[in-house]
Amino acid sequence: MKNIKVLGPGCANCKNTHALIETVAKAKQIEIQLEKIEDLQAIMSYGVMSTPGVVIDGKVVHAGGVPPRAKVEGWF
Repeated sequence: MKNIKVLGPGCANCKNTHALIETVAKAKQIEIQLEKIEDLQAIMSYGVMSTPGVVIDGKVVHAGGVPPRAKVEGWF
């Protein structure tokens, strides 16, 4: 199971990124632990300066804007 965190203040792009990851995981029937991090200090601790950021198993894999669906699919 992958541990995935979406980093962002709760903007539309952050919500869309969260929903996209959830949709792709369900479509591929992959169990994930998906978490939304909105605390600014926590976001900055990952070195993410533009949101949304995506962290998978402790590694930042994306920052800034909604990732394309193909990129999300590649994470799985």
